Amino acid sequence: MEVTYYGQSCVVFDFNDAKVLLDPFIRYNSLAKDIDINLLKPDYIFLTHCHQDHVADMKYIQSNSGATVAAIVETAAWVRKQGVPDDKVIEFNFGGTLSLPFGKAKMVYALHTNSTPDGEYAGVAVGYVFFVDGKKIYFAGDTALTLEMKLLEDLQLDWAFLPIGGHYTMDVDDAIKAAKLVNCKNIIGIHYNTFPPIHIDTEEAKRKFEANGLQLYLPQVGESVAL
Repeated sequence: MEVTYYGQSCVVFDFNDAKVLLDPFIRYNSLAKDIDINLLKPDYIFLTHCHQDHVADMKYIQSNSGATVAAIVETAAWVRKQGVPDDKVIEFNFGGTLSLPFGKAKMVYALHTNSTPDGEYAGVAVGYVFFVDGKKIYFAGDTALTLEMKLLEDLQLDWAFLPIGGHYTMDVDDAIKAAKLVNCKNIIGIHYNTFPPIHIDTEEAKRKFEANGLQLYLPQVGESVAL
């Protein structure tokens, strides 16, 4: 089981040979210029919300791969409007858990706005917890620090993907608090360094996490991490 980072909040999980893509934003990210998205053939695409920097490559990759797209109801409606067939869209909502061939995926709370690239209402931003082969992985998506995270502390999470860039989401200091709220020591940072407002000092970020007894992983674009 591993995850490959493609910049911003875009990752691909390899779950028992099932490829699960989160928040595809590659061709418009200068940090991911060396990535050939034609090689990405996910079985599933999960969207945390509908902002451009999370959905820009959804339709292209879905058309190339035939992937099934999962999202909150209103974002799923936008996905259909992009021409994704109904039988390739899974809409669900908070509290819902999908049972899929690779494991389970539960939709959880995120504190963030949500609209389509053209400014229409797209529901509420979300996060996900994946349950695969006894491992529990939290993908926070875009979110501010919120006490709702404490509801996850008893899951004994193995990994948490947390935004650390600030400005639009949590910054490093709030992400450290979030890691403690969800009771997870292994953190992979997302949503940072893509454009000026979210540039951070990565070495300082790692030092701060380490000082709090946490491990912050910041893989390079295209790099994989074993889970």
